[in-house]
Amino acid sequence: MAAQMLFLSLMLFITLGDIQAHVVPYDHSFTHECLVKPLGPQYGGGIVVNPELKQGLKGWTKVGHAKIEHRTSNDGNNYIVASVYGNRTSTLQNFHLEADKLYAFSAWIQVSHGNAYIKASFKTQTEDESVAGWVAGQQGCWSMLKGGIVVNASGPAQLYFETDENPTSDIWITSVSLQPFTQEEWKSHQDQSVEKVRKGKVKFQVVDERDRPVSNATVSIKQTQPQFPLGNVMNERILENPAYAKWFTSRFKYTVFENELKWTTTEHDRRGSVNYTLPDAMLNFTKSHGLIARGHTVLWGIREGNPKWLANFTIDNREELWEVANSRVNSVMNRYKEQFIHWDVVNENMHWTWLEDILGENASTTFYKKANEIDPKTLLFLNEYDTIEKSSEKIPSPWKYLLKIRELRKQGYNGHLGIGLQSHFVGMSLPYIRASIDVLNSAKLPIWVTELDVANNTGALRQAEDLEQILRELHAHEAVQGIMMWSGWNLHGACFRMCLTDDNFKNLATGDIVDKIIAEWSYATGVQGTTKSDGYFDTSLFYGEYEANINHHKLPGNSILQKFKVVPYMKAQDVVLFKISV
Repeated sequence: MAAQMLFLSLMLFITLGDIQAHVVPYDHSFTHECLVKPLGPQYGGGIVVNPELKQGLKGWTKVGHAKIEHRTSNDGNNYIVASVYGNRTSTLQNFHLEADKLYAFSAWIQVSHGNAYIKASFKTQTEDESVAGWVAGQQGCWSMLKGGIVVNASGPAQLYFETDENPTSDIWITSVSLQPFTQEEWKSHQDQSVEKVRKGKVKFQVVDERDRPVSNATVSIKQTQPQFPLGNVMNERILENPAYAKWFTSRFKYTVFENELKWTTTEHDRRGSVNYTLPDAMLNFTKSHGLIARGHTVLWGIREGNPKWLANFTIDNREELWEVANSRVNSVMNRYKEQFIHWDVVNENMHWTWLEDILGENASTTFYKKANEIDPKTLLFLNEYDTIEKSSEKIPSPWKYLLKIRELRKQGYNGHLGIGLQSHFVGMSLPYIRASIDVLNSAKLPIWVTELDVANNTGALRQAEDLEQILRELHAHEAVQGIMMWSGWNLHGACFRMCLTDDNFKNLATGDIVDKIIAEWSYATGVQGTTKSDGYFDTSLFYGEYEANINHHKLPGNSILQKFKVVPYMKAQDVVLFKISV
């Protein structure tokens, strides 16, 4: 071996295909999804009879006093005009739904005059109502209502549309789709999406000194840094509990503080008595352990989320509230400028309007402007709950979220903005989760899941199973840029909603699921392959940083180590060549 020089060449190819950029660029514009002529059904109609109404009202029925009629526009578009009786249309179509299926729903909606917020729902024998989704209906243009449902029991169901904002307006409906998927079909789609948006194709080649392919070379691959952020909340207990710190830092690189940065903590007792001891210590901990943190939260839209000494503030204290709120923003934002990757600025300000009620309708926008002026490099977030968790909730629903973004822009906030989805689940509908994120993605803003947990209503094993399904669904969606769980450890299971360990940091079922997911996404057991006769070994890897070891029988006791990255775009070059002499 010493008498002969052998040259081995390792070439890494990143196959990009049509992958979208992993980091969505900040977009100050927002285009309302509204068309003069609707597109066809998203899933080809599915089990809907006569989805595009080319056969008049065949398959469509009515009951009660409401009316429906078929119309054809000058451009040949067919649609139903459904009058509203008691805020609801009469039933428009009957279905037989199955409990083991997942249903994706879509329809194009317009209203006869004005604007109205419209929901589509299914009435079943076992449930009063199963809401598929919501849409902002407008006169003169078509908007897509996109959602999904699951049902608790198989049986008949009737489709309705409903509004409580403009009950005198007729609802126009066309291109309706209800597509059933088996669990296997849904999982297959997730897997395909993960391959497309989270992975890159990697090709290795080993050749000798004459560029001849070398077969049977072993390529061993280890991930050193994942690209997709999966993190968890932590609290002050981690500062004095080495076991907590060890358990946490061995799993997570991203975090957020549970309560330590909130206004209620840093200025708790009285106005002007500001104390940053806890968040300072927490931030020092994250830095010393190489953790990346989100900032939660500057202000809160609900009165109870702010210090108790503000409890009696009313419109009569308007000027004083402006003064103390501005002081809070200036204080916390300047102290921690550029030390967090995100800031939740006015938490839950779609559900709660305490600040707007006292300070005026532009209050949130004013604070976002101020926060952006102080810390312009940090991404500022809206942060809401029940946007993807509950299809029945109108206030935080995806279209309302889009309207909130438009409101901020209209009121003059032009800085960077992110969509925060808290994701506190009590039950789940995977089709609704997917459709809701699709709708939100039309804003072309960064989307993060910020506080994920799952309630334990039906036992620990079911809680863990639901957590795994939700994690996989979120990870599979190209628009989700990171996931933060909300499972801060507390003694005796006193977590907010979901614990991952017991008091001795032994994993619960949910913790086992998290470890399983981390191991899968980070290739904890490594990836290994052997070059074929042409000297090539191909594989697909999650985006991130890696090390590759090349072993061959001509290199007894030796291996060749190379470091490389797999990213959505290789801007400098598409092929990286490693050439090593032995």
